[in-house]
Amino acid sequence: MSTSNAAVSATPEAQLLTRVLDEGYGPAAWHGPDLKAALADVSPELAFWRPSPGRHNIAEVAVHQAYCARSVRGQLSGMAPEAFVLEGEDWFELSGPARLSWSQIQAAVDKEQSKLAAVVADIAAGRVQSKLSEAARFSLVLGITCHAVYHAGQIQLLKRLHGA
Repeated sequence: MSTSNAAVSATPEAQLLTRVLDEGYGPAAWHGPDLKAALADVSPELAFWRPSPGRHNIAEVAVHQAYCARSVRGQLSGMAPEAFVLEGEDWFELSGPARLSWSQIQAAVDKEQSKLAAVVADIAAGRVQSKLSEAARFSLVLGITCHAVYHAGQIQLLKRLHGA
């Protein structure tokens, strides 16, 4: 689902925060593949390929990003988010599709990013109250965006290492 500016309130805060989110997740970041683009052409085989023992694969990076987007959503809204798709927190070992298939992982990433974008828009439009200052909200949105861009680059590197 797109986090396009057209879907959110026209307040300056909503426009700015939505644009920041779009730069990291998509659509169409100017800096190269955003996270959504980096994940788009990943096959299930590549998603679970591990470059060496003890290193993260693309599936683990994607689930980690989804978990972090969920966490930021909770911090912004002040509400505890619903249960995550996997039990645990932050990093999840995924050596194959037994716990989650690649399509389930992609859906979880998209769902968490869409929910984050919706909360950002709802806060900016006054539909959801946040106890955080505007500066703190901006800092969280900028942080999760930088996190997404970092992991998009990591995914691009893993694809190259694999020869994809």
